[in-house]
Parts: sequence; C-alpha cells; structure tokens
Amino acid sequence: MTVLDKVAPEGSKAGERTSPRPTFRHKLSRWDVKVSPYLYVAPFFIVFGIVGLFPLLYTAYVSLFKWKAGDDDPDFIGLDNFKELFADSQFWNALTNTVSIFLLSSVPQLIIAVLLAALLGARLRGATGWRVGILLPYAASLVAIGIIFANLFGPKYGLINGVLQTIGLDPVDWQASRFGSHVAIAIMVNWRWTGYNALIVLAAMQAIPKELHEAALIDGAGTWRRFTAVTLPLLKPTLIFVTITSTIGGLQIFTEPKLFDALPGSNNGGSTNQFQTVTLYLYQSAFENYNLGYASAIAWVLFLIIVLIALVNFFLTGRLARTPAVKKK
Repeated sequence: MTVLDKVAPEGSKAGERTSPRPTFRHKLSRWDVKVSPYLYVAPFFIVFGIVGLFPLLYTAYVSLFKWKAGDDDPDFIGLDNFKELFADSQFWNALTNTVSIFLLSSVPQLIIAVLLAALLGARLRGATGWRVGILLPYAASLVAIGIIFANLFGPKYGLINGVLQTIGLDPVDWQASRFGSHVAIAIMVNWRWTGYNALIVLAAMQAIPKELHEAALIDGAGTWRRFTAVTLPLLKPTLIFVTITSTIGGLQIFTEPKLFDALPGSNNGGSTNQFQTVTLYLYQSAFENYNLGYASAIAWVLFLIIVLIALVNFFLTGRLARTPAVKKK
C-alpha cells in the first residue's frame, strides 16, 4: 500500500487528489466579488426609479385621461390627447420656435467652442485662468442672466439698440419680432454654454496622441492642415456628443424664453407666442389652463423626440467608432 492509498479519503480512488472544501470565508469572498458591484450601483437605480422612471410612467398614464386639476375621477379618453395635440397649431408653432432657437444657438455654439478649444490648447500665458474664465458664465445664476439679457435687448432703452442707433441702424423690437427674439435668446444660450462645451472639446483634443501631430509635421503639414486632417477627425465622437447634448438642452429650453418675456406674469413666450417653446406650452397647459392630461401628452411627445435623437446619436457614434479616423498610406 502506498502513501497515497493511506491518505486517500474513504470512497475515493487511490492516486486522486481531492480539492479541499471551500471555507466560509472563501465563499464570502467570492460572494463579495460577484454581488458587491451590483450593490454599489443599486442606489443610483433606486433613486432613478423613484424620481425618474415612476414620474415618467405616471405621466404616460395621466396622458390617457381628460384630467383637469382637482378632478377626483378623470375621464379615460385613450389617445385623444395625442390626436388633439398633433392637430394643434399652437403646438407646431412652439415646436418650430424650439427648433429655430436650437439651430441659432447650437450651430454657432459648436463652431465657437471648437475654435476656443484650439486657442486654449495653444501655449498661452495663464492658461488656467483663461479656462476658468470661459466657464464663469456657466456658473452664473440663470435668473440673473435672463434679467440682464432682457434689459440688454430692451426695445426702448436696451444697450444693443443703443449700439445699433449709434452706427446708423434702426432699433429692433427684439421681444415683439419673432426672428429677433429667437436671435436674442440664442445669444443668451450661447453666452452661457459655449465655454462649457469648449472645455469638453479641449479635453478631447489633449487626449489626441502627440505622435500623430509630430508625424504630420514631419510630412510638411502646416497648422491648419494638421487641425483639419488630424484633430477634427479624431474629435468626431466628442463633437457628436456635444451636438446631441446641445440638442437635448435646446429642446428642453424653458428658463431663457420665460425670463425674456417682457409682459409681467406672462409665461406664454410673447404676446403672439412668437418665442414660445414646447416646454413653455407645456407649462401653460398644466399650470395656467390646468389641463394635466394634455400637458402630459406634450411631455411624452417631447420625450419621444429626445429619445429619437439619442438613438441617432447612438448609431452615428457606433459607426464612427468603427471607422478609422486617420487613414494610413
């Protein structure tokens, strides 16, 4: 009989090695590795479910009813609120205003943010101070910004009209003019968000490997050529992210047009709704007309538009990620 035969447990074959039974501490360690990550992220999903998912689902439920504020027994009407919404000219006017303000703000904002990021990425004295400086408008109170810009674009005593008259141009009634009000609100949005987006683009620029710029420089590429052939292609995912976040913010714009309205106590976006946005129309339907069901339908249509744009962003980002940014010769 060999030594292995002597130490082999009863019922096992001679020569087989048996692994020791895992201890409770070992089992606890394995359980910790598998379960702990879910416990760490669980608080976010719990809070999201309470303050995000539940209100969203409840809004969808309310949109199926003719629900006036104070009704204890609202009438179920199915999709009638959505049918009425799609036939509502005021909703389409608000959606048109929202898209117009978005285009007037996001397009210049993206261009200026890229140029600012390129300047901040250069060797400047006091670079940290400049970077903090362009972020200051984002840190300012939005209510204060709205009041300041409402006075700057005032029809009678506004500074902007004073400058226009100084150079021989006629003053503009910014709040009564549809296009003028869109331009003024877009400038307000750009002033607040351009620096924030510039810092995001700057972070992406600094992540680009220096070897690519050095190789392009050896090939004889100038500053502009390196920027267009190396920097911009590698910034595509970041630019898409900035564009989509600006789009979502533009579709949800509320405070700027509300504070820009010159009429005291009015939340309708001008006397003829010339700069009324979708969220302002939602506010009017819910808290002025007390039609909670109709306001919930507006909120859900806006949500679906944002989801559609998010899906477009997902497919574009995935496609660009699979496409090489710099082609090798």
